[in-house]
Amino acid sequence: MSFHSGEIAVQTQAGVREEAQRLCNVITSTIKPSAQEFLHTQQLAIASTVDSKSRIWASLLTGKPGFVEVLNTQTIQINATPIQTDPLHHNLQTNNDIGLLVIDLENRKRLRFNGKAEVNQENIKVQIQQVFFNCPKYIQTRYIKKYVADSLENPEAFTRDTLIDTDQLWITQADTFFIASYHPESGADASHRGGFPGFVQVLNSNKLVFPDYSGNNMFQTFGNLIVNPNAGLLFIDFAQGHTLQLTGIAQVIWDADRLNEFAGAQRLVEFDIEQVLEIRNACSISWQFGEYSPVNP
Repeated sequence: MSFHSGEIAVQTQAGVREEAQRLCNVITSTIKPSAQEFLHTQQLAIASTVDSKSRIWASLLTGKPGFVEVLNTQTIQINATPIQTDPLHHNLQTNNDIGLLVIDLENRKRLRFNGKAEVNQENIKVQIQQVFFNCPKYIQTRYIKKYVADSLENPEAFTRDTLIDTDQLWITQADTFFIASYHPESGADASHRGGFPGFVQVLNSNKLVFPDYSGNNMFQTFGNLIVNPNAGLLFIDFAQGHTLQLTGIAQVIWDADRLNEFAGAQRLVEFDIEQVLEIRNACSISWQFGEYSPVNP
């Protein structure tokens, strides 16, 4: 596998181009046995999709263990029905690019896919183009407390153009969020971000800023963002099962003076919000907090 021009540009500016190239062989187009074994027990995934206005959305998918099923070495099937008010299903009707992050919070493991989706009412089939494991950095441990698929209250959706006070409090208390990005040729990508509460700052009702810490040096997300600044963020209320989805424009910041405002930051992202979607009772799983990642700055 090779990197696209945006990824190469960020790797070069970060001074890790050679290291990134050596890591390139971890990205494959087939699902290896270790990935199949991992998927067999997983219950949480984040999907990245593009809507008809070219906005990017990060969506939550959950199910029983193994709901992301391996059909063959290049095809997976997601056996989960998205909430009707979530844009995921509708987005895939007009653009079949999908990025998928399957994450095990308890064991700090994560597996990333991207490919082409075929969607119906019962499931989503994905023809894999790229698949690779990520490192465990910045993942806070959480344990599944209960799975209540049959007794979940009806989801309620609220759409707005700006953050209200409760949104802002949610974001500033978060230790985890997910980011979706998209490259018009290389496809969609979903990734994880974590830190101590407060690592995401609300600048005003339409703008956030958050740090980027030392990672795997491949820069799939940032490479996408400098080519296409459209992005989506997802915050999950792990205890209550609510979600907060933001879509907007991301700007990568390298300014050294601004980096000093965030411990451990190597870059920043300013995120201008275009739309907010809050879904209450979005998730049938409740998680209990375990401990913070030992590498959080």
